[in-house]
Amino acid sequence: MALIGQTRPDKIEFEKGLKRWSDISWFLDEDNVDDGPGALPKTWRMGSKPNLKQMHSEATANRIPDNLVKQQLLKEIGSTKGLTAGASAAGARVHNLPKAPSDIEDDTDFHYAVMGPNAISTSGNPSAVARCFINETTSPDKPRVNRNSVVLAVPARDALDGARNQIREHLGWLEVQGILKDSELEPLRTAKLQAYTEEARNKVPDAIRQAYSVVVTMGDDGDIQAFKITVDSDNLFNTIKNDPRSRIQETAVTAEALLPDGPYNLWQKGETERRVKDLSGAFSTNPRLPKMLKQQEILNTLAQGADQGAFVLRLRRPDRSVKTFWMQRPSDIEMKDPSLELVLPESAELTEISSDLVKPNVLPGLWHEDESVPFQDIVNYFSGKNIVQIKKEGYEEPLPIPKATKELMEEAVRASVKSGELWLQSGQASLFHEEVPAGVLTGQSILVAPPAPIPVTDLLPEATPDAWQNGETTALGLSTALSQKAGANLPWLTVHKAVEGALAASLLELTPDSGPFPCLASGGATVKLKERTGAPLPPPIAQTPTGAVTATSNLKPNEVQDLADVVSEIAKAAVGHDLKFQVTVTLGGKDEVPVEIVEKVNELLKEVSDYLELR
Repeated sequence: MALIGQTRPDKIEFEKGLKRWSDISWFLDEDNVDDGPGALPKTWRMGSKPNLKQMHSEATANRIPDNLVKQQLLKEIGSTKGLTAGASAAGARVHNLPKAPSDIEDDTDFHYAVMGPNAISTSGNPSAVARCFINETTSPDKPRVNRNSVVLAVPARDALDGARNQIREHLGWLEVQGILKDSELEPLRTAKLQAYTEEARNKVPDAIRQAYSVVVTMGDDGDIQAFKITVDSDNLFNTIKNDPRSRIQETAVTAEALLPDGPYNLWQKGETERRVKDLSGAFSTNPRLPKMLKQQEILNTLAQGADQGAFVLRLRRPDRSVKTFWMQRPSDIEMKDPSLELVLPESAELTEISSDLVKPNVLPGLWHEDESVPFQDIVNYFSGKNIVQIKKEGYEEPLPIPKATKELMEEAVRASVKSGELWLQSGQASLFHEEVPAGVLTGQSILVAPPAPIPVTDLLPEATPDAWQNGETTALGLSTALSQKAGANLPWLTVHKAVEGALAASLLELTPDSGPFPCLASGGATVKLKERTGAPLPPPIAQTPTGAVTATSNLKPNEVQDLADVVSEIAKAAVGHDLKFQVTVTLGGKDEVPVEIVEKVNELLKEVSDYLELR
């Protein structure tokens, strides 16, 4: 410092130069060199033997063969997680160091490959190897079809040289450790050797990541492009995905975007149908389109579009029959069928339709405000020429309704009436939760929302006086009076459930001369009822829950004994399910039964249950 100080050098630059000098002085005594990061030696003393850095320099220059560096480079590329992290989770199929183009399948999935050093490229100049992986499958005469679904991460030349040098640095320190493994080193030299080795090793992964700064993929002009990216602390795949030049789309497209007026221009003029596999595959074959990261999202969008009625999906089966999907979602297996077609609704004819669609307020513009619709209106709705307006956020959008035959609509309505989703009124017929006989369903038939349950109190004399005479009524009389009160013929099932509920609530009871109950509508005139009086009250008769099954029959005394013999077996067979027996005992016929016989039978019935009593 005294010698150089007279030239007045910059103090900071002067000390940096001295530090660099101390780093490369092979024979400088290491005991006095390292007093902390960036610190100058306190003393400058020559030693009697080469220091560690001299040994490392000699090892890297003469002892580390290029083949070893090459092998270690491939090993480090394959194990550097930052090159592939996040790609698989994002939906890409990952290929780490593929050896040949055939290692990357030629399908519509998104493929992300980390290439080896042989694919080294520069910005604007993709290498022949990189081009080969995008253009070919197994050979030049077998070109790749789905070129737009392949993205390659390749190393840049200058950065790859830096990675090789860093690997050589690390291998050099390992070589020094091997040379000195049998020597007795001072603690200071041992600690320094370990620190130098770990420092060189820790720099390798970042050097590898920095080397992969070029992306090779299809450009929107149909040519293979190579562009340089800035490698930062983020995963390499995320950096590539977020670069607009990669044209990778992570979010799903809308169903409308895949139709003729959509932004992707996937349809030829005049086309009314296209194969689903061609629509979904277009994103992997057509360089004009973005690269879809999740190919399944396109199929999900198409399935959702059919479910929302934007178009019809049509599947041709091997037996030449046709299955259509409109306002319903196909299964995943059906969506992947290569024969599945998308048909514009104005040109489609349905081969089947769910009975759920004819329920109130499901299809837009079909049902009237009073929750009724004539059957002819349903037929007209599916004439193939109908267009309804769908309310969107702040605007309306037209929705063409596909064509369906009258027979198909009859089938859907019949199924809906039988399942209790619709109430059919046709002349005197009033059907609900029952089969629709042939000839009943006509264009003038009215379909109504399911009737509301009748409150059991509406069956009492004060609520329905026209149905009662001399303190008694019949199920048929109640049905007639309630229908007049409602202004429409009520379905028998609705009246039946109301009577059943009134009996269960002990508001009504059967008269001694009543016909059997439960019963069909034809037996309603024989079911005689009166208000419940006296005690004890029988336990409530449980209404048949949805999904339950019942068996009703008139049993003779010997058949009752036969039933008792198999009750235990029935209970075993029905284990895990609620099993109940509802017993009605009827005594007598045309002639009135003597009182003493009724009393004697009641005494016997009491041995079975306090609630079994002839009245």
